[in-house]
Amino acid sequence: MASSTFFQGKIILVSGSSNGIGRETARMFAERGAKLTITGRNAETLKRTKELCLEAGAKEDDILEIISDLENDDTPKTLVDETVKKFGGIDVLVNNAGMALTDTHGHTHMDVPLELFDRTMNVNLRAILVLTTLAVPHLEKTKGAVVNVSSIASLPFGRSEAFYSISKAGLDQLTIQMASKLIEKGIRVNSVNPGLVATDIVRKLGMGEEAEKAILSLGENKSMIP
Repeated sequence: MASSTFFQGKIILVSGSSNGIGRETARMFAERGAKLTITGRNAETLKRTKELCLEAGAKEDDILEIISDLENDDTPKTLVDETVKKFGGIDVLVNNAGMALTDTHGHTHMDVPLELFDRTMNVNLRAILVLTTLAVPHLEKTKGAVVNVSSIASLPFGRSEAFYSISKAGLDQLTIQMASKLIEKGIRVNSVNPGLVATDIVRKLGMGEEAEKAILSLGENKSMIP
């Protein structure tokens, strides 16, 4: 059973919660008694997130699953509208969904085609701005909070995928701008910048198990990771 905590009964929307950091974020909120909207592109992995939330103590009726893709312009409105329709409001928005794209022709860093820049920025930055803007009227009513999941890749050491790093640096600045404005409405905005975390993002990029091990080992290299 979920224990009684500050988050008991709070309504929380976690984008990109079908895997990795988003999944564990949702599970931990479920453990603390929250009502959750979980969302992702893959129905099977999203189902597993729901199972973990139920195992953590959530009630079946306190979880809303939405299969969605933030590359679709209609997705932010769907997420907000369906959450409010089911639960009556929003207390916390966790902007976790993001993408890192690799070029199938082997281009790297700044040589990656501009199309991938556009797709990366649309999901990692633009969609977050749109989703947050749509959630603001509901967050204002609850004096709620926004948490943006950025990355250590936003820091100026230039050793990760360029477009991904640019998008996360932009997200850091977006967080600052949102925080300074939305506090006037009683809404707190913060970000977290995780370092290397053992999720399946590397496998999704098609790099294989050995590449995944090599990338995760970078965390031990003090010249690469401050």
